[in-house]
Amino acid sequence: MNDAALSSSSAVREADVLVIGGGLHGSSSAFYLAARGANVIVLEADYVGRHSSGVNAGGVRTLGRPLPEIPLALMSRKIWHSLRETIGDDGGFVPSGQLKIAETEAELDECRARVAQLEAHGFTHEKLIDRASVLELEPALARHVTGGIWVERDGYALPFRTTTAFRLAAQRHGAAFFEGTPVTRIEQRGTRWFAQTPRGEFSADKLVVAAGAWAGQLAEQVGERVPVHPEGLMLMVTHRVAPFCRATLGATGRPLSFKQFDNGTVVIGGKLIGIADLHGRHGEVDFARLVRSANTVVDLFPHLRHLGVNRAWAGVEAFTDDALPVLSPSRRASNLVYSFGYCGSGFQLGPACGRLVSELVLDGNASLPLDDFAIDRFTRQPAPQQMASAAAH
Repeated sequence: MNDAALSSSSAVREADVLVIGGGLHGSSSAFYLAARGANVIVLEADYVGRHSSGVNAGGVRTLGRPLPEIPLALMSRKIWHSLRETIGDDGGFVPSGQLKIAETEAELDECRARVAQLEAHGFTHEKLIDRASVLELEPALARHVTGGIWVERDGYALPFRTTTAFRLAAQRHGAAFFEGTPVTRIEQRGTRWFAQTPRGEFSADKLVVAAGAWAGQLAEQVGERVPVHPEGLMLMVTHRVAPFCRATLGATGRPLSFKQFDNGTVVIGGKLIGIADLHGRHGEVDFARLVRSANTVVDLFPHLRHLGVNRAWAGVEAFTDDALPVLSPSRRASNLVYSFGYCGSGFQLGPACGRLVSELVLDGNASLPLDDFAIDRFTRQPAPQQMASAAAH
């Protein structure tokens, strides 16, 4: 909804569900809620896709996920492969496959141990491959690679396009988006939630907090403190170069997210940490760190040593102390659901987490176990038997 549609009236705008945050997780939650008939209002402080949802590397990655996240990632990957049927746009999704490269024998041993660990838990989507197989997939790689992990059905998509597609799909189901509308306070009065903004008050029976790096401040207003901090995530895009890379690449021993688009440009990311200004609501590029990442790319693809960088940018993301998101109903208030703290890896999870949020809001429970993402996990006391077991060891 644009400025012209915002009334200067002091009347409270009401809905069934308020969603705070118009990034991918907020927009996908709004879509699934509205598709099930809920009257939804989304409040976005900046514009949809401004921060982590619009400035991430676009990896649709089940590869390398922490064990608790794997069911979420596999559920989300199914949605990615049918995204056009779901929301009318594929988000630019390319099932390129994802390859995590090992550069030493020790790193290959890490890959071997990782795949064995997953198989012990019943997950078979990550495949260990040897040096010859890596070079068959990506012949331009430096010869020192020793092997890696390959996931065929992973890939990449376009973050801003995907977030916008979920927004438009939500709007087709009646959801209203208010951009430039930061929420300064949330409060439950009786059974209803109220959100205070510079543009008036909004109210709903149910509330979803999906405000990214700013979600922790809102949770604290409810009395739920989460150890979360902001980081500025960076990306850079190179000039065009002849096609040389088909897969989306990562590395075992150093941070990297790397892909080449059809137009020849190369996108380089991989949790590149810049400077986060939470109060000013913007991220700043740290050029020294970008240089280190660029050197990693040149190590793997020596023929790119003279390739120029076209532009770089940064956005702000929330990181939790245990590197897992908060995807949880409130433990202190009714009809409140949280979805934030995706630690720079939330893009692939967006479609599934939006669906799970809608289930938590409308059904009271989710179709996947979410205990590992509970908001009270940081302060929860261990059960007596757990304490006794720990003491015994």
